[in-house]
Amino acid sequence: MSRQFDAAAQAGLYEILAARRDCRHFLPGPPLPDEQLDRLLQAAHQAPSVGLMQPWRFMRLPGQRWRERLAPLVQAERLATATALGPRADEFLRLKVEGLRDCAELLVLILAADDGTVFGRRTLPQEMALCSAGAAVQNLWLAARAENLGLGWVSMFDPEALASLLRLPAGARPLGLLCLGPVPSFYDLPMLEQEGWRRRRPLQDLLMEPPDHGH
Repeated sequence: MSRQFDAAAQAGLYEILAARRDCRHFLPGPPLPDEQLDRLLQAAHQAPSVGLMQPWRFMRLPGQRWRERLAPLVQAERLATATALGPRADEFLRLKVEGLRDCAELLVLILAADDGTVFGRRTLPQEMALCSAGAAVQNLWLAARAENLGLGWVSMFDPEALASLLRLPAGARPLGLLCLGPVPSFYDLPMLEQEGWRRRRPLQDLLMEPPDHGH
């Protein structure tokens, strides 16, 4: 596609990037229309991947039954995380870290078993698979935000326990529970920043200079 984008389209993309949020508060309601969910997943599937390996898999978990089965896994890891945080445990436990029960759609992001792709990942095979899967989620996140839907990536679970529960094939592993759907509002700032947990660092702090070898 050789289309050139005008200033309005460019501004719209940057606005969506800035407005994207990791959402934890959802409005209870019906599942998304099939055509809308398909459109969002197609956006995810447009993501770049190293060697065109496309390691992402998505599993849709319908109904409340799955949410009730997953809630104890998330709660167990939430408590384990609180313990690991030591003096910040109580502060952490006051945060809402997932929206499993209220979101319109619950998806599982799965990293597929290694398919043997060598192109572009010979020296970093696992890292490139993870980066590629992450790119698919970012596409999904931005597409959802463009349609005024929230998405929250929940990573608080034992991956082996979740893989067993979902009966994933050998070599595949879950990377996240993705809560998707309408939200009461979008946070003005990232939720963890809004709640005082952590702040976004200035870009300048993250830019590195190459070493001076005397040339």
